Parts: sequence; structure tokens; C-alpha cells
Amino acid sequence: MTALDRAKRGFTRDEFMEYVALFNANDPGFTRYYHDDVVLELGTQQIRTPAGIRDFYREVKAHIHERVEVTHFVSDPTGIAAELPSEFKVYRDWENGFFRRPLKKGEVLRIVSFALYWVDGGKFRHIKSARQKLVNDWQMEA
Repeated sequence: MTALDRAKRGFTRDEFMEYVALFNANDPGFTRYYHDDVVLELGTQQIRTPAGIRDFYREVKAHIHERVEVTHFVSDPTGIAAELPSEFKVYRDWENGFFRRPLKKGEVLRIVSFALYWVDGGKFRHIKSARQKLVNDWQMEA
């Protein structure tokens, strides 16, 4: 379906899962779901524009394999609410990254986040993500 179709009826779970699959695969095509004026809020950080978000995740994913799951999904034409268990596996040391501490290859973090997506014209205009639960803090795993 097109962004215009989504603008009328909202995202289906399958459409949102297509976005998540692209994001998990680190396929830059995930940015086609973003409005030109998108804002992503991660904690106190705000990232703007599809290119800004792509570039942010390019840096993150140069060090970490991030896998997002969707355990709860609610949608209408104005937005989406989702519960997103996520796993972060470090595959390359990262001294000064987003996580405010040096990360070492082999470390893994697991969290559950709640995310809200405001939709405008069938695309994500504003995204707010907040950690709801720490499953396990950074720890070395084989």
C-alpha cells in the first residue's frame, strides 16, 4: 500500500512489520516511511530528517547488531503505539558512542521500549521512544 492509502486508514501491522524488517536488516529503505520533517526522540536526543536518522543508525549499526521485535501494536490514521523488545549486540568495539560508555565486542543489552509514532500523510512525522524495562544491562555473552 502507498503512503496515501495509509493516510486514510492508518498502518496495518503487516506494513509496520515491513518497516521493522528493513530497520533490522539495516536496509536504508526504512527511511521511506519517514516524513520529510520527521523528528525522532531518543531520551534527550532529537534527530531530524530521514537522512539524519539514517546517518545516526549507520553509525550505531557499524558497531551493534540491533534487533527489534513487536509484541503489541495499535494503529489508527493519526499514529501508532507499540511495545518493542530490543536486543543490542556489539560486534565491534565502540569507544564514544550513543550509549555513553565504551562498548566491547561481545556485550549485549536487552530492553523493552514503548514507542509512539505520529503519522502525517501516511508517514512517520514524530517518533518518541522510551525504555520501559531493562531486561539485562550490558553483559558479555559468548
